[in-house]
Amino acid sequence: MITSFVVSFLHSYGYLAVAVLVGLECIGIPLPGETALITAALYAGSTHRLNIVVIAVVAASAAILGDNIGYAAGHFGGTRLVERYGRYVHLTARRLAVGRYLFRRHGGKVVFIGRFVSILRTYAALLAGISRMPWGRFVAFNAAGGVLWALTFSFGAYQLGSAATGIGSILTYVGLALTVVLTVVITLLTRRSFAQLESRVAEEDKQMAVVR
Repeated sequence: MITSFVVSFLHSYGYLAVAVLVGLECIGIPLPGETALITAALYAGSTHRLNIVVIAVVAASAAILGDNIGYAAGHFGGTRLVERYGRYVHLTARRLAVGRYLFRRHGGKVVFIGRFVSILRTYAALLAGISRMPWGRFVAFNAAGGVLWALTFSFGAYQLGSAATGIGSILTYVGLALTVVLTVVITLLTRRSFAQLESRVAEEDKQMAVVR
C-alpha cells in the first residue's frame, strides 16, 4: 500500500516527490521518506529517466533542511508543542522521555545514527531541539549523517536498479519487496528497543524520586 503510493507519487512528481517525502519525514511527520529515496533510485537505475546524482543531492538537501526545521520547532516550541500536537505524529510523552534520555548520554551520536533508524529518523531533530543541543553541534552531525545516508541508499539502490536492466524488471520488484520487508523488520526491532528504553527511563525516574 505504502509502496504503491510512493511509486505513484514519484511517477507524477519525480524529484519533488523525493524532496517532499524526505523533508516532511525529517521535520517530524511519519512519512515514507527513505522508501521514496530507495524507490526513486531503483527507478532511475532501471529506466534512467531520473538522474541519480540529482536524486542524492535532493535527498540530502531535503533531509538537512527538514531536520533543521524540526530542530527549530523543538527548540522554540519545546515540550508545549509536543504536548499539544505530538499525538498527531505519534510522538508520545514516553517517546519524548526516551529521547531526552538518549540525548543526555549520546547527543551527537543520536543525530548521526538516527538518520539510519526508522523512528529516530523522524523524531531525532525535534528531540535535539527540545533537549537544547547546541545548534552548531547539531548541524555538524546532522549534515554528516544526511549526506552519508543519501549517498548510501541512493547509489546502492541505483546499482540494483541498473542490474535489473540486464536481468529483467522482476529484480526491481524484488528490490522493492526487500525494501518493504527490511523497513518493517527494522521498525519492529526499533520499537522493541524503544520499549526497553522506556522501561529503563521509568526505572530511573522512580530511583530519582526515591532519592529526592
